[in-house]
Amino acid sequence: MRAMCEKIIPSTNCSWRYCLYQLNEIPFNWHYHPEYEICLTLNSKGVCHIGDYIAPFSDYDLVLLGPELPHTWQSKPNLDGSMQKVYVAQIPAQWLEQQLRLNKEFESLHTLLHKAKCGLKFNTVLAQETEQIFIKMADSNPLERYILLFNMLNLMATSEYNTLSSMEFNYANQQDPAKDKFDKVINFIYENYTEQLNADLLAEQAHMSTNHFHRFFKKRTEKTVTEFINQLRIAKACKLLINSKAPITVISDQCGFNNLSNFNRRFLAIKACTPSQFRSRIQHKALL
Repeated sequence: MRAMCEKIIPSTNCSWRYCLYQLNEIPFNWHYHPEYEICLTLNSKGVCHIGDYIAPFSDYDLVLLGPELPHTWQSKPNLDGSMQKVYVAQIPAQWLEQQLRLNKEFESLHTLLHKAKCGLKFNTVLAQETEQIFIKMADSNPLERYILLFNMLNLMATSEYNTLSSMEFNYANQQDPAKDKFDKVINFIYENYTEQLNADLLAEQAHMSTNHFHRFFKKRTEKTVTEFINQLRIAKACKLLINSKAPITVISDQCGFNNLSNFNRRFLAIKACTPSQFRSRIQHKALL
């Protein structure tokens, strides 16, 4: 499914946007925007989608997302009726990257922002510290918020984190002269990932020779066609393992794998566990 572009309006007298959402549940809203985003989700659990990463989330879920990275969280109402909170800081990429260029003090943030292009997830301890910073932001003036924002980014840069999506996304790269061709190929893959796709078929969609297409695709995704399709199929399989009770053999078929052993092998290579182990972990977390 194609992500929708979201328009972000900065907070009053600020270069970036601060917001606190209080919701009964988090609806599925697959979108992207040209801003970096810090997102802290509290008192909620469900499934998050970040790029091609799909996994459950729970209380104190803290992530940093790079520009153009499609994402959404999705949850159901809490059984006790309590509100779910989502703190968000959305920071224009050009403005933030300019701060780094103009101020040597921010050099330590370069690696953090580069890796954020695939999404970064932080531990609960940092999430709790970040919550206190977000709370202070609520009653702060614009200059104080600026200082608190870079305090937060500094804490992230000096903490451990896990990379989420296996690839970068850049829907806004208008400088690529073949952008329309690439978008056509990606849309075709997403619409037909359960079919027996191959480079010859995709090359036809782009009106290229197969050899040229291999180079064209690898340059833009840093992956081979086979790697990209398998990662997409495994991401779709994770969603089914989380949201359905369908047998693993059925999920394998639904995600385009020609046999169960191939599905298990690909799943293990990408997720470092088998489909049954993945489902067991999800069920265990749901009981916590």
